[in-house]
This record gives sequence, structure tokens and C-alpha cells, in this order.
Amino acid sequence: MPLLLQALLPSTLPSSSSLLNPSLSKNAPFSCPHRFSALKYPSSRRLLRCSLVSVSTEVPPTMGEPRGARLSPAEVSRTIMELSSTGTLSTLTPEGWPLGIGARFVVDARGAPALCLSQPDSLFGIGGRASFHVQFEQSGSRTPQCTLLGSLSKPDDELLLRKLRMKWEKQFGEQVNGELVYLMSIERVLHMEDFKENGVWVACSEYMNADPDPLRDFAEKIVEEMNLRHAEDVQRLCNVFVDSGFQQVMGAKMIWVDRLGFDMHFYSEKGVFAARIPFPREVADEKGVKSSFNSMSHLAWEVEKNYVVPDFEKVTCLKKIM
Repeated sequence: MPLLLQALLPSTLPSSSSLLNPSLSKNAPFSCPHRFSALKYPSSRRLLRCSLVSVSTEVPPTMGEPRGARLSPAEVSRTIMELSSTGTLSTLTPEGWPLGIGARFVVDARGAPALCLSQPDSLFGIGGRASFHVQFEQSGSRTPQCTLLGSLSKPDDELLLRKLRMKWEKQFGEQVNGELVYLMSIERVLHMEDFKENGVWVACSEYMNADPDPLRDFAEKIVEEMNLRHAEDVQRLCNVFVDSGFQQVMGAKMIWVDRLGFDMHFYSEKGVFAARIPFPREVADEKGVKSSFNSMSHLAWEVEKNYVVPDFEKVTCLKKIM
């Protein structure tokens, strides 16, 4: 096995016969027709919406992808902020030096980060311009990130401060001194899909009005389940739903899943490529994800066996990443 493929795929892949074998019992997790074993993941956190009104900076779909095939940069940024707990606060010292420090945080209902800072006045001036950078690693293969521009201030709403302290205790298992809590106002957000990718500017109102993805709390476990236990079906989904134009796809790995679809990396003789495969319809919970993967995996199996003729439009938008 090529070294690059070994880097893409888990070291403990199941054999093909353990995934798709007509002799398996009806209760097998992935007998044909496909059945997922019950995946018990925590339910998604409550969604929050801000009613601010401003001009939206809608981003056109990627060339070769249907509109609505992926989350907007604002939705991805909100999801990153919900899933992460640490970031880098950057601002200027009184002497004018740029300074970045790591900080833990929680977010309020609008996605604004609340940080706990001990004696920040000794490092920089509160109230001046600042940025807060947060990134989230997906499957060890991609790191979407966002940078919030704004300024820090003390929360003046006692009810808001109480909620932030409760959320801090729940997330970090410790109480926080309200005098050390600073809330960041947001003017705009820079979203990046990964390292070495171009950034996209997101308006403040669009970010605040965006909902974090409802699958975020169990997306990572679903991806791990697919890659470790159903690797053959992951590659089959890539072979059937992606029109790569390559003679052979030698390996595939699922990177992330959200309410609109899932992202794949696959290895061919020409390198490593990324593709986005949309769900037939939007999903909102664990049951919807399992149902969509079951139906898509079964259809891919039938197409591969020439039992049915594919009547869907294949994904043609590919991006070389290595």
C-alpha cells in the first residue's frame, strides 16, 4: 500500500467480507440491504438566532456544485465557535507591539466569544481593536478556521453574565470570577476552509443570524464510525456518486458530515482530491443521517452490481489537495 494511502486511511480497516456479504445474518450491522448499528450520540445543543438586520454577503456556490450543497461560511464559522473552547486573542500592547495570547472561551447566544482574562490591562488596552482566531481540526485532514474582528468589553448585563458563568462551569468544570470575564463585540468575520485556502469575509449580521450545524455534536463520531467500520462503503460512495474521471480510486476517507452532505478525500494515481457529496435531502438529526447513509449506500451497492442504472447527477467538482 502506498505511503500516501496509508496516511489517508485508518490502520484498522475491516475486511470487505465483513461489510458486504450476502451470507451475513439479517441482524448484521452492514448486511445488504445496508443497516447501520444504532449509533448513540448526544443530541444537538439548542440553536440560537439573532434578529439583527443588515446586508447579507451571500457567497455563490463552488463551480460545479449545486446551490445549497454546502453550509455557508457564516454557518461553518458559527459551528467552529460552538465546537471549540480555545483560541488566540490578538491586539496591540500600549507600546504598539502586536501580541497574541491563548485563551479559553464560551459563546453567547449570538456566537460572540466570552473570555476569562486575568489582569489584561498589563498586556494591552481593553476597548481597542482586537481579533480572536479559532480553528477546529476535522479527521486530522482539514482545519476550518475563523477570525473574529472587534473589541473587548466587560458585560454590563447581569443576566447575560450569569448565563456565561453557568456555561463556563458546564464546559470547563470550574467556576469563573465574573470580574475576569470579557465579551467580544464582532464587526466582521474572516472564514477559511483550511490552511493555504483563501479567506471569505462574512458580515457581522450574517454571522450572528446563522445557525450552527445541528449535527455538530455527533458529526465526529459518525465520521469515525464510517471510516473505521464501513471503509468499503465509504469508497463505494465515492466511486458511485463522484465522477472523478480516474481509472481507479485507490482509497477514500470521509472528512466531515453536516446537515447538507459530507466531505470526502480520495486517493488516485494522480494524487489526493477533495469532493463534496450532498445528501438527497437536508437532515437535522441522528436519525436523518443514518437514514440518508443507509439509502445512499444501498443505492451505490446496486449501481456497482449493475442491478440499477444511476439516475442521479454525479459530483464533478474536485479539488486537488496533494
